This record gives sequence, structure tokens and C-alpha cells, in this order.
Amino acid sequence: MPEKYHIKTQPIPPRRPRVGKYGVVDWREDCARCHNCVKKACVYDRYRMESDYIRNLTDVDALYFDCRGCFSCVQDCTKGLLCLSVNPVYEGMGNRYWTPDIIKTTWLQAETAKIPVSGAGYGGPFTGTGFDAMWTDMSEIVRPTRDGIHGREYISTSVDIGRKPSFLVFEEGKPTGVFPPLLSLPMPLIIDMSPAQYSLPDLGPVIRQAAANTDLIAIFDPSDWPFQQADQQRYLPHVAFYLDSAAPEPPKEVLRKTRLVEIADDGKVLERIKKLKSIHPDIVVAVRIELDAKGPRRAIDLAGFEEVEVIHIAADLNGNEIGTKNPRFIKDMIREIHTALIEDGTRDDITLIAGGGIALPEHMAKAIICGADLVTIDLPLMIALECHLCDRCEPGMPCPAKLEDIDPDYGAGRMTNLIAAWHDQLIELMGAMGMREARRLRGDVGRAMFFEDLEEETFGRLFGTRKKN
Repeated sequence: MPEKYHIKTQPIPPRRPRVGKYGVVDWREDCARCHNCVKKACVYDRYRMESDYIRNLTDVDALYFDCRGCFSCVQDCTKGLLCLSVNPVYEGMGNRYWTPDIIKTTWLQAETAKIPVSGAGYGGPFTGTGFDAMWTDMSEIVRPTRDGIHGREYISTSVDIGRKPSFLVFEEGKPTGVFPPLLSLPMPLIIDMSPAQYSLPDLGPVIRQAAANTDLIAIFDPSDWPFQQADQQRYLPHVAFYLDSAAPEPPKEVLRKTRLVEIADDGKVLERIKKLKSIHPDIVVAVRIELDAKGPRRAIDLAGFEEVEVIHIAADLNGNEIGTKNPRFIKDMIREIHTALIEDGTRDDITLIAGGGIALPEHMAKAIICGADLVTIDLPLMIALECHLCDRCEPGMPCPAKLEDIDPDYGAGRMTNLIAAWHDQLIELMGAMGMREARRLRGDVGRAMFFEDLEEETFGRLFGTRKKN
């Protein structure tokens, strides 16, 4: 049995005051001044911590909202003077897709490297859009052998990247022929380039350190790499260069130390792959395809070429189709591509990477169920550094998280903690679904339920098919 994949973590508290969801509003007009005030009896001791914070306040733009939402003080106050209030700063973070709850959850995972648990429970809707319209099948959760991160059953999260031969030929009991290069990652995750609108400040050294800590790969533009850096031997195996049409290629001696490279889909894909292979025959080449209206069809067509090993399909930051009036979500486009490749008989030959809208570890598992081999993330690592995902990330504008002042060890540690928490949650999900290998989870839609299918099956005969925009 191979050695278990383990990420070394340690708690890393935030640099800035927390922006929590709740705060307690205290109406003091009718307060009886009880000797044993319910606020002092807070099970999380937030009353004393709030008093200490206000007494030692040093930053006027900081608000203290760190209530855990247990409601004990609200329920136990004999006068009914306390009520729970939502922090307006909290509500202003993120957008409709990257919600404040996702941002807060990511902060907690980056701090503790643990699976987050909400004291107030889940009070949201039963279903929603995107990945929220898909549920994983947890029918195996009651089995005592499915013990996830506690280790009573070995669950492999490793995946292979590269082209796999359709069949093997043996002579005298030994395989013959040339095998394409293949690389393995300990979990189905690659760190993507930071979006242009969230590229302040330059986090290249921090991301490289996090990739090395977790034994993963991060995609970089060649211009971001200091080629004369002394520790190339440590970081280059964890770097994949993205080469668009105009990008100069890295020096050959640098490229030969990497395991993966990604090129833009510029109409000269096959020629560029052959050129890269002539420099480094054992490198795996991925082709990045933007998921616009023609993206899914282009991915299907490219998969038919023997030279193409890996296809990286990329939606926008919210997981939507790019540049269309009524965009589809990435899970639907993954299923379309995956199904078409199965019908063409080429699905097992190619590696499919999906990126865009992967905001939570459950999204990683759901994208794999839809048919991806692995996923890429970008914004979650920015959020791990206490980013608010505000719309003012421009030079000259003040950053609420003060990202320009972060310590590299702090940043790499927070990113490492987040990836470790995602890995633990993937194991828990797979254990609950009865899956022991991430490779087998790919395309297994029987392990999930889709709201659209259930609605059609239940109400379609009565009301007809739902009208699509």
C-alpha cells in the first residue's frame, strides 16, 4: 500500500480583525442588571473577548463581529433584550456567486486547516443554481469502515495527468511500444494563474511555496519566474508555465526541470506540442481552451488528435460560459464534453482539467463526478489571505486585507492549510459515497443527484418541461 498523502499544517491566525457574520445588539433600556448576565455565560467566551478588543482598539476601520451564532444569550435573556444582527461589512463582501459565507468558510479553513462547522447550522435554501443544484449520494456514510480522515480505510485521492494508451501490446510477457509521459498528483487539484483583476500584489513566491508544501503544481506566466533564483531545484517540479501565442519560451534548461506545461489554443496546437516535446520528451503538455460558445466543441475536436494529452477547459470566475447572453454553468459543459468523448471512444485516452467557479471542496468532487479528472483553483487561495473579493482591487486603492504587506511564510502557510482542509473534505465525501479512489469517481453520475433531473422526473408529467432561458 502506498504511503498516505499528508500535508503538514499548523494554525495561522488572521493578521486583521475578523469580519464575522453576526454581532449581538444589546438594548439596555430595560436591562435588569442581572448578576449572572447571559452574555458573560457565552459558551464561546465572546463577551470577554469583545471587551478586550474594544479596550485595546488600535485600528479605527475595524469592526468586531465574531459571534458564533449559538443563540444561547438571545434565548436565555430574561428580558428579551438581545438580538442577533448581521454585520453590514460582512454582507458587502464578494458577489452573488462568491458569497460572504464562502469567504468566511475559506478564512476558517486557511486559519485552522480543519473542516469548518457552523454553530448556527445551515439556514439556506434546499437547492440553488450551479453546483448547488447537485447533491452527492451519501448512502455509505453509515458504514463503520468508512471513516475518512481517521484512517480506518485507505482512500486514494491521487490522479494521473497525461495521455493513456487505449491498449497494450505484449511480447514474451513484456509490454512493447512507446508509452506517453504521465505524471501523478496526490490530489485532483492544480493552482491556476491569478485573475488579472485580482493580481495585486504579486503572490508568485507565496504560491510557489504553497505548491511545494503540498506537492502540487501551480501554473505561471514565464515572465513571473526569476530564472536565476538559487532554489530552482525545489520549485521547478511544482511549476507549469503557461505559454500563449506571444509568450517567449522559458530557457530549455529550465523547461527540462518541469513536469507540465500549458499552451493557449491558438490554431497551431499540434506544431507547438511537437516543438515542446523535442525540447523535453517527458513533459506533459496541456492545451487551455476558454469555455465560450465554441469551447466545448473545440475541446471535443482536439481530444481526437493523438498529440493532445491534456485539455484544460476554463470558464469565467463564477463558473459561467464566457461571452454569451445566457451562459451555461461549468458542470453542464463538463458533462457535455465528457459524454461526447465517451461516445467517440476517446475519454480514457485524454485528461480533462476543469477550472472556473471552483469555490469549495465539494465543487471539486462534483466537477469530477461530472466528468473532469481534476480541477484548477485561483480565487480561494486569494481569499485564504483574508481577501474580501471587493471590486476595488486596483493600484492606488486601499486594500481592506492589506495584501501588499503579507509575510511570505504567513501567506504560504494559509494557502497550505486551505489545501489540506480541501483534501480532508474530499476524503470525507468519497468515504460517504463509498469510493476508495478519486480516479474511479470521474464521471460516476450515479453517485450524485441533479435537481433538474429530479424535478423533471417528479413534475414533468404534470407541468411539462421547464422552459430554459
